Amino acid sequence: MNDLITQFQTYITAQPNDWGTSVLFITIASFIAWIGWRILQGRLATLAEKTPFHWDDLLLDALKTPVSTLIWCWPATVSLGFILQDHFGSKINWLSTVKLIVVISIFVWITLRLISNVEEYVLASKKRDETTVQAIAKVARLFFMVIGALTIMQAFGLSLSGLLTFGGVGGLIVGLAAKDLLSNFFGGMMIYFDRPFKVGDWIRSPDRQIEGTVERIGWRMTIIRTFDKRPLYVPNSVFSNIVVENPSRMLNRRINETIGLRYQDADKMQLIVNDVKAMLETHPDIDAKQTLIVNFDKFGPSSLNFFIYTFTKTVNWIRYHEVKQDVLLQVLAIIHKHQADIAFPTQTLKLEPQEIGIAGELSGSLSNLQADPQR
Repeated sequence: MNDLITQFQTYITAQPNDWGTSVLFITIASFIAWIGWRILQGRLATLAEKTPFHWDDLLLDALKTPVSTLIWCWPATVSLGFILQDHFGSKINWLSTVKLIVVISIFVWITLRLISNVEEYVLASKKRDETTVQAIAKVARLFFMVIGALTIMQAFGLSLSGLLTFGGVGGLIVGLAAKDLLSNFFGGMMIYFDRPFKVGDWIRSPDRQIEGTVERIGWRMTIIRTFDKRPLYVPNSVFSNIVVENPSRMLNRRINETIGLRYQDADKMQLIVNDVKAMLETHPDIDAKQTLIVNFDKFGPSSLNFFIYTFTKTVNWIRYHEVKQDVLLQVLAIIHKHQADIAFPTQTLKLEPQEIGIAGELSGSLSNLQADPQR
């Protein structure tokens, strides 16, 4: 490309007064170079599709538009230089800086496009954590954008040491003025590195009225979709000061139930407890490796209570309730198999003989009053 431009410059220098013809020649040459690039890019894309790797496809897609832009912008800068040189009669020195800025901008553009393509490809394959991939992509974009900006500033003749010194003082001022914005930014970084939750997790906080599914983790705020489908926008700095529960990372779900038998079924309690425990130990959806307890617990006001404490293998909310229902139905069947039953709230009244006599006299007086209302 540089050799071609050098030849153009040599040709045009030979005809300094005819810049119109030179610009036309450069434009035609740029068009031919653009056509050649499109043909080459098409051939490379065909070859890349036949390879088992996808990185070459991503690289070619990132190069496609920026290289086409460079093919047009670089000769356009050369043409602009000849036009201005012919108009002012002297060489334009700042055009070399413009060319350098064009090259830097094209390089940063290609890099950003490549990062976006890689991010989309990795997320589409669903082999990596979405939150981590997005965090790495954002940091990479920010890094190359800062490097590109610093390089452009240096191309303009600015001293990087002075710029960094000014940036330190200015950063202190900006930090004091945008304290909340920076706290949210570093709160987002904490979420990315500590990873208390990721996109798609169900989280809740006992400190705040926050519960739902994480939809997006941004630099400033996290979007949570509540169970009634309302979006909840939480600043990232909030997560530095609250306790966050992540039920999505549970290994098991717990079944903790108390069941009451009638007092007349006391002699059957031990058999029922043994059968329920044996049933849980062989249940295909109960994790027998975890804590499993079935024991007579206490004497209730109207029942003899035993409790079940065990864990399911599934953590899915819907499947958990299906397993819990099956367990409770089997417990009920075991109770009925032993000719026992579930107790229901009852109350026994004990009346002494003297109280019975008083109650009889009161009932007789009430009957007489009803028969003779004038009395």
